[in-house]
Amino acid sequence: MKKALLFIAILSLAIAVKAQEMPEHIIKLMYTGNIISRFYVDEPNNEKITEEGIKAMLKELDPHSTYSDPKETKALLEQMQGSFGGIGIQFNIVDDTLYVIQTTKNGPSERAGILAGDRIIAVNDTAIAGVKMERSDIMTRLRGQKGTDVKVDVVRRGIDRKLTFNLTRDDISTATVDAAYMIDKKNGYIRITSFGAKTHEEFVTKLDSLKALGMKNLILDLEGNGGGYLTAAVDIASELIDEAKLVVYTEGRKNPRYDYLSRGGGKFRKGNLVVIVDETSASAAEILAGAVQDWDRGIVVGRRSFGKGLVQRPFQLPDGSMIRLTIARYYTPSGRCIQKPYDSDSTKYEDDLMHRYNSGEMTSADSIHFPDSLKTYTKRLKRPVYGGGGIMPDYFVPMDTLKYTKYHRALAAKGSIIQTSLHYLDKNRNEIVEKYKNIEEFEEGFKVDDNFIQMLREQGEKDSVKLEGGEEEFKRSLPELKKQLKQLIARDIWDMNDFMMLYNHTNDMFSKAYELVRKRDQDKLLLKE
Repeated sequence: MKKALLFIAILSLAIAVKAQEMPEHIIKLMYTGNIISRFYVDEPNNEKITEEGIKAMLKELDPHSTYSDPKETKALLEQMQGSFGGIGIQFNIVDDTLYVIQTTKNGPSERAGILAGDRIIAVNDTAIAGVKMERSDIMTRLRGQKGTDVKVDVVRRGIDRKLTFNLTRDDISTATVDAAYMIDKKNGYIRITSFGAKTHEEFVTKLDSLKALGMKNLILDLEGNGGGYLTAAVDIASELIDEAKLVVYTEGRKNPRYDYLSRGGGKFRKGNLVVIVDETSASAAEILAGAVQDWDRGIVVGRRSFGKGLVQRPFQLPDGSMIRLTIARYYTPSGRCIQKPYDSDSTKYEDDLMHRYNSGEMTSADSIHFPDSLKTYTKRLKRPVYGGGGIMPDYFVPMDTLKYTKYHRALAAKGSIIQTSLHYLDKNRNEIVEKYKNIEEFEEGFKVDDNFIQMLREQGEKDSVKLEGGEEEFKRSLPELKKQLKQLIARDIWDMNDFMMLYNHTNDMFSKAYELVRKRDQDKLLLKE
């Protein structure tokens, strides 16, 4: 007891000496931590208490100030940097077993002879099949520093013995520009899924390749793009907008206004441009769409974007963990704040998209109302645009709520559709590849047959998906289910580029974008004359 009193006396003296330099709330935190550590009835888990305390503090600030532990930080940085050390496979989990969808071209797995359709059952003699291992744990075992070795055991259809491959990990690139193709002789399409360290480089490569094929007009798809690096968005805006134009500015309590301007050398400053956004397009995607809209450079199509306009600065902690703290807000060239309102009720903020759906905003532009106090004007044509959260498109495309039945949505939620496509592909991959030499032949000739549909019904029953509407609902579900199953097969045999070509044939936002990008005078379209 005397030792404890002595400790507190020394601690109190130390804190008193520092009191003039340290805010009162920090002193209070230090007292609390030390009291728990010294006097709690059981041995406290100080690491857990600290981590949960950090999370609780950040939660009180805003929805986007976050903490990540060392493992989460490593995965986040790999995603943003665009590469990681690995064996070079795309995979999914089928019946608790890793199923190889594709191997990365010239990656370690392809060089060693691993094939699409193989099942990896063990990594470095540790079983990963049939043990219900988390996907993140499997990835941890497969990934590692470039140049390190890993042994994988593989089961291959048609071979009755286990195959063992000794692989040397290499740098594996993760593409953020995952689709680019010519729609017709003049109109091109590029899809960006996120904004990472290599996104601008990838975009320019795709842009140059399409221009070499005769592209005059571009559809830039940011649907579902959750954002990423601000600088990547600014770099891409520089390819589209005239030099020395404001792309975005940031401003915060401890961060004075900073303007990001477009740079010289833009590769696509002429030609029609249409940008697609939806309710999940956020952050850097909104910066790019907002700059295009505010400078009247192109037409924005889709639904109101997410409304994430808070700037996070990463602070690396000594143990490899990281705090991403909000330090400023994003503003578009016309002065619109991208961030939607938030308060201490985090549940309300998280449920915003559901609120939009319930209020009718997803299905009707007439359900969206902006106060005049948030009105600003575009820089060139002086069109009215509104702040208050997200980018409102110039042309609204409603969500088709009748397109998918309740049964279809339940199958998707349970993962039954993806699991069925993987099972079917596992049984029929060789036959499909031999029969269809390219995506065009596949699109023309492949039909989702009764056997495929029966597999889906059985998978749904296995996953406890109820068909409440009986056979009538099942029949209404079939057209969209068949489209989706066919698209998934195309993605897993070829690549995302081919998947998007098929998907866009049934995508209402793409259809509207394609209609508009072909119109000659975009100024008249923007002014809706």
